[in-house]
Amino acid sequence: MEKFNLKEDIKVFYVTAKSFPQGIQEATHTLHSLFPYSEKRRIFGLSRPENTKGIVYKAAAEEMHEGEAEKLNCKTLIIPKGEYIAIDVHGFREDVMRIDKAFQKLLQEPNLDPQGYCVEWYSSTKEEVKCMIRLASS
Repeated sequence: MEKFNLKEDIKVFYVTAKSFPQGIQEATHTLHSLFPYSEKRRIFGLSRPENTKGIVYKAAAEEMHEGEAEKLNCKTLIIPKGEYIAIDVHGFREDVMRIDKAFQKLLQEPNLDPQGYCVEWYSSTKEEVKCMIRLASS
């Protein structure tokens, strides 16, 4: 586990999964069908408990230019800058449960932002994902 400083807010648009975890793959495919692949675009998975719905998952992509989300008919949110705790997960496609295990460890940490998301930040060039949760003191 490491501390990671996200230096800037990131505006993303997203597709909400119909269920968790079963709907994650469909939401991800729907998101990726909206735009052409680019190594410059950052891709995320965002999840957290919301109201009585249980865990809600959002497949998200960085907005590359102002108004892109509206053109694609998507809602937006901000991944806030600040200090996060993080674990890098390698080879996650071989065993997707590695992501779950990383978040189980991260969720044991004190001082997590109660409004924060569990953030999966996917590498555009490697089989790697950074699992991270914002700290409350950020």
